[in-house]
Amino acid sequence: MKPFLTLKIPNFRNYLLGAFLSEIGNQMQVVAIAWQVYEMTRNPVSLGLIGVANFVPIILFSLIGGVVVDKLDRRKVLILTQGFQAIFALTLFSLTIFHLISPWIIYTILFLISTSQSFSIPARQSVVPHLVPKKMFMNAVSLNTLQFQSAIMIGPAIAGFLIAGVGVQAIYLVNALSFLFFIMAVYSIKVPLQAHDREAVEFSLGSIMEGIRFVAKTPILLTTMILDFLVTFFGTATILMPVFAQDVLRVGPKGLGLLYSAPAIGGVLAGLFVSSFHHKIKHQGKAIIGALFIYGLATIGFGLSKIYFLSIFFLILVGFGDMFSTIIRNTIRQLITPDYLRGRMASVMRIFFQGGPQLGDMEAGFLAKAVGGPISVVVGGAGVLLVLMLLTFKGKTLRQYHGKDLVV
Repeated sequence: MKPFLTLKIPNFRNYLLGAFLSEIGNQMQVVAIAWQVYEMTRNPVSLGLIGVANFVPIILFSLIGGVVVDKLDRRKVLILTQGFQAIFALTLFSLTIFHLISPWIIYTILFLISTSQSFSIPARQSVVPHLVPKKMFMNAVSLNTLQFQSAIMIGPAIAGFLIAGVGVQAIYLVNALSFLFFIMAVYSIKVPLQAHDREAVEFSLGSIMEGIRFVAKTPILLTTMILDFLVTFFGTATILMPVFAQDVLRVGPKGLGLLYSAPAIGGVLAGLFVSSFHHKIKHQGKAIIGALFIYGLATIGFGLSKIYFLSIFFLILVGFGDMFSTIIRNTIRQLITPDYLRGRMASVMRIFFQGGPQLGDMEAGFLAKAVGGPISVVVGGAGVLLVLMLLTFKGKTLRQYHGKDLVV
């Protein structure tokens, strides 16, 4: 299969472009918030609280969001949630311009953004399977991952220069405008975004439990979601990038942008590699384990490095290992999940997939306060390797998984 074959499909191409432009703005805002909070407080704990503000809505609203996505028109859910996030970005812009901003106001707005994402992320996960034929699905997942990682690579780099040149307020404005592109892309989609009877899905605790039971009774889903949570909890170091830029590597805001972008470079390479692969991927479970071992070892290397470009190299390896395994995991999940449960499966996945790094940000911030940023990152990388060894040698589900549908 050609690596960009699914881009010939107009619905998928428009969706991908809109998502890409929106994600660039979002990633710029992630950098701006972390920099602004650290500039105001000079305390790693304040960076850890960013993770708390993002995590609490994941627990409170993700499962509800999954039911909403399966019940309501997914197009309308996406348009509405992107509109809310544009308003939140404009609020950050206005409060910064008028010098009314504070860390606690930022935490509150982050809570609202994460609440909106509890609905938009399951919707996004559920939309892509309807935009391409099943035989092209892994190629679509690879390209979707590629656009996401490209945005993570480009957005922070732009943010670093904008922070140094005009300040964080410009980033909030750019992000607000970027949501408009995604809204237009979603509006232009010409195919149904649900293949099931929406009336059969009820707003009830029973509907929520149906999604949870599906994940719990599907061993490969449950195992990979637990792996998501534990690996990202220990391995995440993103929130400490301002600490490394300011205090360890001493490269300032311009260097900070590249530190944020480096894992995405590895992610882009992983996306290109998988989308260009012309054969069936065998031993998917072992491929996931191997990729995450690279992730853990590279995380340790980054924590130990005191040389800027060596740190960049390790972060590229971090991104490659993480995204290679993510593409395989996400493809497995979408292919084995019925459409009427996709929103709820994605909402459960979000608790593990995003809950891990958000709690990991909190853990990294507090541990960095106690022992310093580098040691915090090294301990996290060692935790990743320990988790992988336990799951590899104590359980057979992941190690022996050989899915039959992962063809690219």
